[in-house]
Amino acid sequence: MFWHVYHRACQCPDLDQVLLATDDERIRQAAEQLDVPVVMTRPDHPSGSDRILEAARLICVPDDCILVNIQGDEPALSPPMLSQLIDPFLDPAVLVTTLARRIDATAAENPNIVKVVFAPNGSALYFSRAPIPRHRDYSPDPIYYGHIGLYAYRKKALEQFVQWGQSPLEQTEKLEQLRLLENGVPIFVVLTEFRSFGVDHPEDIEQAARLLAAS
Repeated sequence: MFWHVYHRACQCPDLDQVLLATDDERIRQAAEQLDVPVVMTRPDHPSGSDRILEAARLICVPDDCILVNIQGDEPALSPPMLSQLIDPFLDPAVLVTTLARRIDATAAENPNIVKVVFAPNGSALYFSRAPIPRHRDYSPDPIYYGHIGLYAYRKKALEQFVQWGQSPLEQTEKLEQLRLLENGVPIFVVLTEFRSFGVDHPEDIEQAARLLAAS
């Protein structure tokens, strides 16, 4: 699975380097057999974003770099999504970005699909496993946006993220991005038309295989 993610990420012209960060010796061995660059990290990281900072430090990434957190369980990743994630950093005020796409009301009820609400300027207001916004009165066409778990950070923002440790809302919803919002760091939400499919359960593998075959 990570081989597909790695090779798709390498197709993005805006990335200078792609590597796999893991704490699992089995994954490290598999990565080396598949010629995927890999770095071993500590096993006690509370989130993937904490892990990528350690990896960045181990390979001596410069302070002015943009770090991109790509989930290893997204084998159908579309490379242009990564360019969309990175483009907003042309504005020096942008510290963190992520992606979202419109979803229907049925998908919004699924707690495994994280929802996001954001301001007109693209700044995230909140992320939740619950359907947000919750319509008090009946709405014939409610609008929901599903979060896609890709992040890009300026290195200084990621360093702050790690220093703070897990926040109360992050622990409640099990959503690492809430650590940033609770500490007043804006997250810029980029809307995309590309679909994302994470393999969260063994039964997801068959659907992922179909998506790969069709791409």
